[in-house]
Amino acid sequence: MSRKGLEQASIEELAIGTYMNFNFFHTPISKQVDFIGIERRLQTNVHDFNALPAKQQLDINIDLQNIEVGHTPASIRESLLEKVIKMGDKFVAAVKKEYAPGIIGPFSLQSVITKDLELVVYDVSLRVPGNPIVATTSPYTKYQYGKTFGIGKRIAMEIRQAQEESRLDEIVT
Repeated sequence: MSRKGLEQASIEELAIGTYMNFNFFHTPISKQVDFIGIERRLQTNVHDFNALPAKQQLDINIDLQNIEVGHTPASIRESLLEKVIKMGDKFVAAVKKEYAPGIIGPFSLQSVITKDLELVVYDVSLRVPGNPIVATTSPYTKYQYGKTFGIGKRIAMEIRQAQEESRLDEIVT
């Protein structure tokens, strides 16, 4: 590698912990950041292989594949919930500052929770999360709306409100 290449290189840190996708929703209509739920990815044989003790992993000769095949709902311990909600709020504020008008619709902060209970965001998904079109990924909408629902319902609620207030142009790009 050249010195110039090294100056342009980025170094990533491997964060060891539990992977969770924190799903949110935001638009200029509601002006609030809704925490919709949490999900975890399910991969083909990597997930169960990693659950084996290291000695057994070394004895097994299989080709590992990390192909996403689904999602499963998750929840988080209550002592970390405030941190998750603040992450969503901070992300929305930062994006609005840098890229007005900011986030419109669903997004997911793909994160790792370390052994020290640090939340590390390693990727952002600016789309409908992998699981919850019809169903919810966890009970968090019940705290705010009195019922559980998925991202598809949340999108429909926002479209209805925007239409009733003649503000559809603010949520359609």
